[in-house]
Amino acid sequence: MTVRMRHTRSHTANRRSHHALKSTMLSKCSHCGASHVSHAICKECGYYRGRKVIDVVKKVEKKQAKAKAKEKTATK
Repeated sequence: MTVRMRHTRSHTANRRSHHALKSTMLSKCSHCGASHVSHAICKECGYYRGRKVIDVVKKVEKKQAKAKAKEKTATK
């Protein structure tokens, strides 16, 4: 079957000109100064828009305790 309304190469290229990937927009954290993705929580300190959302230290301690418990059960 032949294509009835074939697009030229230039028409196809013009349509695909918007398909390029854009770089991520980074902004500085107002609390610690680290760079993070816009409109997202800072992974370094856990702050978003000037207030603490996640306790990062507590989260890290919990993760270490879980790994230690897993290691302990694996050695038994």
